[in-house]
Amino acid sequence: MAVYFVTDFHLGIPSLEDSHEREKKLLRFLDTIRHDCEELYLMGDLFDFWFEYKTVIPKGFVRLQGKLAEFTDAGIPIHMFIGNHDLWCFGYLHDELGLELHREPIIKTIKGKKFFLVHGDGRGPGDKGYKFLKKVFECKPNQWLFKWLHPDLGIGLALKWSHNHRLKKLKNEVERGYYDDIPNTRLYQYAQEQAQLDPTIDCFVFGHQHKPMQYPTGDHALTTVVGNWIYDFSYAVFDGETVELRRFEENSAPR
Repeated sequence: MAVYFVTDFHLGIPSLEDSHEREKKLLRFLDTIRHDCEELYLMGDLFDFWFEYKTVIPKGFVRLQGKLAEFTDAGIPIHMFIGNHDLWCFGYLHDELGLELHREPIIKTIKGKKFFLVHGDGRGPGDKGYKFLKKVFECKPNQWLFKWLHPDLGIGLALKWSHNHRLKKLKNEVERGYYDDIPNTRLYQYAQEQAQLDPTIDCFVFGHQHKPMQYPTGDHALTTVVGNWIYDFSYAVFDGETVELRRFEENSAPR
């Protein structure tokens, strides 16, 4: 039995057709791991935008929701870390699908190894503009005000903003080599800081930063940035000894 980590699907962009294809590919991946999956960790940003009204959720993504329900119905625990694009996820995915939701970092022993787990947005030094914006989005009165917009208007405006922002960021990541200088990335510095605070941590696992990578942290820990399901289709698997970063290839065992 193994523990799997996957992240940053950003379903909903850049088009309905592309999102559907990636969603179907994700389901094929989940089918290949179900036989030996002890636990599944979704490290955030499943959707490019998500907001739960009291009686309404964004339409779409039903294939993924059904597959996740299959896992939990079969007794396979699923942990979802709230990302910056599904920040307004409240109780629906827990109540309806059985996902265990996490908004803050957790430290958990898995198969004898001590893991530090979080999506990763707003962590590390700098990025003050986003950290301020996140506080605005997390403010309960602001969420209350937003829910009074008709869903067609509220979700429509949010999707337009998210779509434009995401496509621009993805283009920059590819063309400008974001994250190539690993020691200067915020998550690298954040992990080093947390390793100093708790030297007993063995493994750090993050989403958010879309480039899949691994690097040593502190005296003995290993950091894994799981990557994305936009163009890399990467995931990580822990067998009780090591965390291995892999890429899902069609028509083969997950590798």
